[in-house]
Amino acid sequence: MTPADYEPLAAKPSKLLLLSLSAVAIIAMSGCNNSEAPSDSAATKTKQESTQTALQESNQDLATQDTQATKGNEIRIAAAANLSDVLPKIIDSYKADNQIPNQNIDITFASSGKLVAQIEAGAPYDIFLSADQDFPAKLAGGMLKDKSQPFTYTQGQLTLYSTKHALTDFTPESLKKLVTEDSGNKFTIANPELAPYGASAKMYLTDQQAYDNLIAKKQLIQAENIGQAFQYAHTGIVDYGFVALSQVKAVDAPTDKYYVLDQSAYPAILQDGIVVKNSKVATDFTNYLRSKKGQDHFAQSGYLPLK
Repeated sequence: MTPADYEPLAAKPSKLLLLSLSAVAIIAMSGCNNSEAPSDSAATKTKQESTQTALQESNQDLATQDTQATKGNEIRIAAAANLSDVLPKIIDSYKADNQIPNQNIDITFASSGKLVAQIEAGAPYDIFLSADQDFPAKLAGGMLKDKSQPFTYTQGQLTLYSTKHALTDFTPESLKKLVTEDSGNKFTIANPELAPYGASAKMYLTDQQAYDNLIAKKQLIQAENIGQAFQYAHTGIVDYGFVALSQVKAVDAPTDKYYVLDQSAYPAILQDGIVVKNSKVATDFTNYLRSKKGQDHFAQSGYLPLK
């Protein structure tokens, strides 16, 4: 099954439903037997009550088994921090489309580099969703060699964001002037060693011959991950932050408060994932990410559609 062909799992009649229908049939048949002598009424009633009690106990046992099965199929996802807004929406949609509201899906958000270190140290994740392609490739060439291959699930967009300054009618030339002029403005990027959005921001600043200068003048603050970089910009700790467009969209920021960098200005932020622990539920969820419904969620949240 390919992502493009993804269809929600067909709902199958549960054992609970079949047993309940059987109970209705038994009770209806008993109720239709009006030819019984009065002396048999008590025995018939007792038989019906015994049948209902047995069915209730069976239903409770099956409900317990279903709950245990759901826990056994838990999906544990290690996700890049930039996915903190869109991924929960996709999970809700996945559960609804597959009619599995009780499916347990646990997410840990952090920088991609930090998550890889956790996985290599034995953290029990089923799926890793990175903010780049390098970290999943590292796993595929190492501990997951011959076991799993990376897949691309979306493409991010680098954005300049400020709550302190207006970015009205901003252009590539305006941005270059902003990062190179001696204005005393403070900027933030995510740690380029751990966070792909930070690496792309560093590449842009380096190309403008601004990175080393900003570091020397202590005008560039490195956040641990893209989530922290966004908080620095959103709360006004810094003047400007290089963040993900999805983060800006999530807070409904006014259009004059952010500027989306041209895609040619920095390395493409293609985001890959990889199945760490192979299972049907893990594979099914990653297929959903790449399906039309999953991609629609990404597009609405500020990501570029897969080509």
